[in-house]
Amino acid sequence: MSTRSPAVGVGLVVLGATCFTVNAGVSRVALRSGVEPAMLTTIRVTCTFLVLLAVAACFRRSALRPPPGRLLLLVVTHGLVGVAALQWTYFVAIDRLPVGMALLLEYQAPVLVALWARFGQHEQVRPRLWLGLVLAVVGLAAATEVWKGAKFDSVGVLAGLAAAICFAGYFLIGEAGVGSLDPLRVILWSFGVATIALNVITPITGFDAGPLARHVSLRGALDAHTVPLWLVLGWVVVLGTLVPFFAELFALSFVKATTVTVIALLEPIGVSALGWAWFHESLGPVAILGCVAVVAGIVLAQSARRDHLAVEPPTFT
Repeated sequence: MSTRSPAVGVGLVVLGATCFTVNAGVSRVALRSGVEPAMLTTIRVTCTFLVLLAVAACFRRSALRPPPGRLLLLVVTHGLVGVAALQWTYFVAIDRLPVGMALLLEYQAPVLVALWARFGQHEQVRPRLWLGLVLAVVGLAAATEVWKGAKFDSVGVLAGLAAAICFAGYFLIGEAGVGSLDPLRVILWSFGVATIALNVITPITGFDAGPLARHVSLRGALDAHTVPLWLVLGWVVVLGTLVPFFAELFALSFVKATTVTVIALLEPIGVSALGWAWFHESLGPVAILGCVAVVAGIVLAQSARRDHLAVEPPTFT
């Protein structure tokens, strides 16, 4: 661990979380402008993989070697579940639900991991797991104000829950051994596997490049402003993926992975605020308290495992 100032590491994590938060809104602009969730997933993952491949070829050629034996199988699973499936379900969720609710559903993953550790792996957990679970569930209900009879898109809710399961798989696969590898090597090969899988299902060659120059509305509070569609997609890849990923990866030189993960858990609150400010989504005092309760519950649940291992910080949301 570097002896340099932890404040730099914290600043990098905040930068990464901020980029991921804004990307939720930018991604919705792309989706509402006619780009299907499956195609947006393919574009994001494929373009990110190509940049990562170039970075590895120029600066760290050891990352180009495939992991050996069992680790290769884990990386393949990581790519299919933790990258491809997670990204697709996430885009479906934010397309159909308020962006804050979509993120709150996805970020139930650490709670699922802790519950799996307790009941699936029979690990001893600290009592605060149950307090964390209650806070997460009650906070989610408050954040969405379910007592008002809000009716959410069932497909969107299922997609959000599926994203939580995929995100939990990201953590569990990391604990199974992937987290011990060079992070760039893991991400490169995971994105390579995801790129192949996604292009088999939704080839990037099927994307109509004609509308790329078309100006699209930024919607919501920014509805009067338009930008080219290529700029929106470029943001998703560069400022919504590559910049925050490398910021959080570089932050590990200054702070521990657990610190990166906990700070990154502020993202659901940021996205809820973004949904209120940008897309005029309801966010009353009770909903704000609900968001805070969800994050507190997640932190408690994540810290409840007595011997849990730290994996790479949550990324690419």
